[in-house]
Amino acid sequence: MTPENLPESQPTSEIEPQLPQTAAPSPEPAPEPDESFADLLTAFERSHARQPGEEQKQLQGTVISLSADEVFLDIGYKTEGVLPRSAFEKNADDVKSGDVFPVSVTGRNEEHYYTLSRFRVAQPRDWTALEKAFSEKTAVVGTVTEVVKGGVSVDVGVRAFMPASRSGTRDTAELEQLVGTEITCRITKLDVADENVVVDRRVVLEEQARGALQARLEAMQEGETVSGTVRSLMPYGAFVDLGGVDGLLHVSDMAHTRVSKPEDVVTVGQQVQVRILKIDPETKRISLGLKQLQREPWETVPERLTVGQRSSGTVTRLADFGAFVEIEPGVEGLIHISELSWSKKVRHPGDLLKQGDRVDVIILAVKPEERRLSLGLKQALADPWQSVHSQFPVGSQIQGPVTRLMNFGAFVEIAEGVEGLVHVSEIVAERRLNHPSEVLRTGQVVKAQVLAIDAEKRQIKLSIKQLIPTGIDEYIAEHKVGDKVSGRVVELAPAATIVELGDNLRAVCRAPATAAPVALEATSERKVDLSSLSAMLKDRWKGKTSAPTAQPEPLSEGQVRTFKIVSLDPEAKKIEVELA
Repeated sequence: MTPENLPESQPTSEIEPQLPQTAAPSPEPAPEPDESFADLLTAFERSHARQPGEEQKQLQGTVISLSADEVFLDIGYKTEGVLPRSAFEKNADDVKSGDVFPVSVTGRNEEHYYTLSRFRVAQPRDWTALEKAFSEKTAVVGTVTEVVKGGVSVDVGVRAFMPASRSGTRDTAELEQLVGTEITCRITKLDVADENVVVDRRVVLEEQARGALQARLEAMQEGETVSGTVRSLMPYGAFVDLGGVDGLLHVSDMAHTRVSKPEDVVTVGQQVQVRILKIDPETKRISLGLKQLQREPWETVPERLTVGQRSSGTVTRLADFGAFVEIEPGVEGLIHISELSWSKKVRHPGDLLKQGDRVDVIILAVKPEERRLSLGLKQALADPWQSVHSQFPVGSQIQGPVTRLMNFGAFVEIAEGVEGLVHVSEIVAERRLNHPSEVLRTGQVVKAQVLAIDAEKRQIKLSIKQLIPTGIDEYIAEHKVGDKVSGRVVELAPAATIVELGDNLRAVCRAPATAAPVALEATSERKVDLSSLSAMLKDRWKGKTSAPTAQPEPLSEGQVRTFKIVSLDPEAKKIEVELA
């Protein structure tokens, strides 16, 4: 009796025990279990990710734990899914266990966790699903199968082509490493008739990078201190990787001291602690500061620097109005142009200083609240005007170069930082000058006599003509005390008599007390040839004639008498005689 002939009310199981124990097994039992397992596996896969109706749907992931870098989610599979913390706002600081997020599976990582994306990702199996993903610009998951000319072949349910330029790789070696891996891409061209599909991975990577950047930016706050790695150096600063996003550490924010090159402070690959100074939400630029984490040197300046203190520093830069000097790291002071020299008129600080010079200065003013330090260079040097009276007393002779010519006279440098003025009337004696340039030139070295000194006003009066040889100099040089000479009495006085020894050459004669002066009228009968007097006197000066015989009569104006030289003073240009 076959099972088909059994009554409907009788179960088949009741008949099976009656079969002979030696009966041969059915020819189909062996494959049945295999087919059932395969069917179950296929059904499982389809129920999780491959069913046509769910290709465009995202999964709901429930947060189960967080690590320093990743967030683990339960997506209903036997293995959890994982997302980087940067995929969440504020770097997942607000994410906690039990939170639910829509996610898509993009592949598996080395630990065999499902890699997830918060983007909507499809896994199409037919042309209909591809068309939908193409029209909605949904990212799709595909497997790179091989490298072909110009790019790679990708299995996205059908064979698709991805150009090498859109693969997100830098070279052929990286492109070959994609073979056998799952990638997330976007369909950029779809032709069902020709079965032509082109995909783009780079656009998805860029979107993910922008999303990660935005999340990272949102997690950052101005004033926050963060860690980073110096990625590259530029002349204007250093770019620091802050974990997927770069910030600029400008050279002006590296140190409180002046930094000329970034490599003087940081190196590529160096781990640094920096402060976020500014985040531009529009340009996504992040400005960083290193010196802001260091103590401000100006805070303690009053403790170390006081007015009148002598210090030293390095000239850092020159300006038209003065020179900046770094007294200590991060503290610069200004030497105003008026504080550079005691006497020289400095047109530009570069006339005396250059960048890098080491100079001694005196602190003139300290204003830490304004970050200003006033310095003096000339105060650190000895004031040459304090010793002019001892170095150049009145009547002394000096020598120096002509520094300037003015309408009223010429300035002569008599020492470092000390100038004297030769008035135009004190340059020559024989004529009147309209301008000093008629006889002098700048740089010419001249000799002059000090006439007067006013140290408070920093003025010295000089005379050149006082040192120019005259007739009296020649006369004094050619005579000695005791010589007898001829002269004409030109003026009688009780204390002294003035005797003319030649043209513009006069001597003082102390007349004897017994010599009573005689009026000029009494001797008017004796006429003297005055026109020949000068020639006669000159001949006698040269020794050509002997002195006249002394006359017993008393002195009177107009007389030509013989006198004896009793004193010769070349410095005072003074001659004294007595009646011979």
